[in-house]
Amino acid sequence: MNAIAPIDNARGFLRAAEAMPVPAWAEGLRAAGRAALAARGLPNRRVEAFKYTDLAPLAQMTFTRPEGGRAAPALGAPRGRARLLFVDGVLRGDLSTLPVRPLSEVAAVLGELTDPMNQPLAALNAAFAEAGMVLEVPAGEDAGLVELLSIVTDEAGPIAFHPRHVIRLGAGARLTLLESAEGPDHLAYLHNPVFEIALAEGAVLTHVRLQREGRAAFFLSSVHAAIGARATYDNFTLQAGARLARNEIHAALQGPQGACHMNGAQLLGEGQHADTTTSLHHAAPECTSRQTYKTVLRGRARGVFQGKILVSREAQRTDGYQMNQALLLSEEAEMDSKPQLEIYADDVKCSHGATIGALDPDQLFYLRARGIPQEQARAMLVEAFLAEALEGLADPLCRAVLEEALQQWWRQPA
Repeated sequence: MNAIAPIDNARGFLRAAEAMPVPAWAEGLRAAGRAALAARGLPNRRVEAFKYTDLAPLAQMTFTRPEGGRAAPALGAPRGRARLLFVDGVLRGDLSTLPVRPLSEVAAVLGELTDPMNQPLAALNAAFAEAGMVLEVPAGEDAGLVELLSIVTDEAGPIAFHPRHVIRLGAGARLTLLESAEGPDHLAYLHNPVFEIALAEGAVLTHVRLQREGRAAFFLSSVHAAIGARATYDNFTLQAGARLARNEIHAALQGPQGACHMNGAQLLGEGQHADTTTSLHHAAPECTSRQTYKTVLRGRARGVFQGKILVSREAQRTDGYQMNQALLLSEEAEMDSKPQLEIYADDVKCSHGATIGALDPDQLFYLRARGIPQEQARAMLVEAFLAEALEGLADPLCRAVLEEALQQWWRQPA
């Protein structure tokens, strides 16, 4: 159990936040974040939502602001229609192919979807909130695929960056966002993005996320989505990097016949800890949700899944499904799973489940008996295990990117 006092463990962050210049658009957001940190601090393992994920290593480090202006590595053409590039947390407009709107233009809606007092990752981001991206798609328009790429290169010392991203889709609008974050294994840094997403009636957002931060990095991310009537939010997250990662998704189905799909995979090796925590609120009738998360662990890795579905009294004819499965490839690996259903409506169809196990020795023997080498046989079984999580991903380019990442992970040492 973490014995660090809740307020004391955030003192370094508070000092750093108070020393930062505050742009006009961020005044309210920064003040709310600092107030939450001062009142609650960073959560320790006595906080139920962080029972399995200890943020104490963050409190023991001193992070600095990125220097900025560093050269970006050579990049190929954008994978989609446009690219937004962040280097060391700083948006590089000169290397991006999409006009960038300033966050000051949407300052009035910043923080509407977050609750810093009860969401520590959002509070930490708010205390340092930096300009991220603003993507607004007008009603009826299909924006195609946009790539959001974050790269870390700063060698000066442990850096931290906290971008605030805003995505707003008008009625019937469509967007596919391919987000990826990466950095070198030898650098310690903190990447703490927050996404505020609002989908109007009939809008469709496909949000594909590939987290391959360096093995010494910290990745704390939270997504907050408000889903309107007949709108769809489709999220797939692959976590394969970072020393400590926590991915939170807070989604609310606010209009009838909305849909939310939250799927993903965690691929973890020696010494890595990854936590996926979801909170899905069915607040309107006739909505559908699907969650399928898979975790593969090798070496002394630890995975966490916490998923909550809340069905309000007015959300009749809800259809909700949640499944979490883990595959342990070593005896030292550990998985913690906590699915939850909280239902106040009486006309619903909801189910959840969780399984944790190892590779089936009979299946492995069957493949080996047909001349397939052991490592190849293990890889085939792992790929088959992960296939269900990828089934709902319709975009061929996004699917190819994730499949390539799966292959790269398997070729790396544990």
